[in-house]
Amino acid sequence: MIGFPLGASTTLAELARDPHPRLALLRAHEPVSWLPELNGWLVTRRDLALDVMRDAAAFTVDDPRFTTAQVVGPSMLSLDGAEHTRHREPFAAPFRPRAVREGFGSFIERETDRLITEVETSGAAELRRAFAGPLAVAVVTEALGLVGTTTDTVLSWYEAIVRSVSDLTAGVAAAPAGAAAYARLKDAVEATVADRRTSSLLVSAADRLAPAEVASNAAVLMFGGIETTEAMITNALLHLLSHPDQLALVRTDPGLLDGAIEESLRLEPGAAVVDRYATRDTRLGPATVRRGDLVTVSLAGANRDPAVFPDPDRFDVRRDNARLQLAFAHGPHHCLAAHLARLETRIALQRLLERLPGLRLDPERPASPYGLVFRKPDTLHLRWDVRSGPADGRSGPPTPS
Repeated sequence: MIGFPLGASTTLAELARDPHPRLALLRAHEPVSWLPELNGWLVTRRDLALDVMRDAAAFTVDDPRFTTAQVVGPSMLSLDGAEHTRHREPFAAPFRPRAVREGFGSFIERETDRLITEVETSGAAELRRAFAGPLAVAVVTEALGLVGTTTDTVLSWYEAIVRSVSDLTAGVAAAPAGAAAYARLKDAVEATVADRRTSSLLVSAADRLAPAEVASNAAVLMFGGIETTEAMITNALLHLLSHPDQLALVRTDPGLLDGAIEESLRLEPGAAVVDRYATRDTRLGPATVRRGDLVTVSLAGANRDPAVFPDPDRFDVRRDNARLQLAFAHGPHHCLAAHLARLETRIALQRLLERLPGLRLDPERPASPYGLVFRKPDTLHLRWDVRSGPADGRSGPPTPS
């Protein structure tokens, strides 16, 4: 493809490691650019990203190349139009704002406190795997009503599926572990549905969808629910603890916590890209996209568009338009569980900041987000002060760890 020199020099390794400088160049000079390594278009400007995600008739997910569908089969994530609605609607009710608050708030609080209690006296932990991942798994398992499995098992399934999707997106053959994990998840879903003595979202969905369709959509919800929330919590902690001035603002005014979460989503969305496929020849900004072309929307690029977000690389918990971020995508495929993910993250951050005094990054184990498709630190090692007390049980001063 001639005429896109920046795209021609862009590597997937660069986009996985530190994408933001390159995305800024592309957005300024080639906002719709052909990337040979991607074998498709990359859209980095926010208005053009919205055009793609809103127009399911011109830019569809329903294509054999869609990577998630290759692993779990057709689902609400990989279908458009009436079929998309048919797959999505049976799962929608519990994820509406009021239902989320009433149905999940107490469970999230209990699970959050339980997980913090497990690490509280240690003074140090790797919080992604000790806290963020297990919390996300517990909540999505509760939401679906999946029975007969454990948090560790579900987390292992999810990690294998994520690896397979990431490999396929990068043009690498997926390891068999992803397919094996999905097969075990499918068995668990079908066992849950078969036990009609239980009342759950999976059982309810089975009244309107075939068993294989329930399983594929459950996988998508689990996959998205765990990935979104684990990344939200981990990235937000990293952003807050890396910016002591912003953390001080949140500690002084807890009402700014929601702003911190939205700003973290803007700077580092857990899902950095979404894929579409052109259904017809069309003009998109400066480019002519041909029917069948892959069109990848960079949510990470759109979220730092200076036309919408002044000083876009700055983490500002008081940014007044941070909710214009597109971390949950947009249009028909806007994340179904966005309200649940926000509630989980808010409760998680509140409790961590309240219960772990002096919470800080471990200076000996630095962390940074990584990933082409899904971006978060592989590990997030934190320290805090442990409260020591006299034998009568009264709390004493914190002991630095």
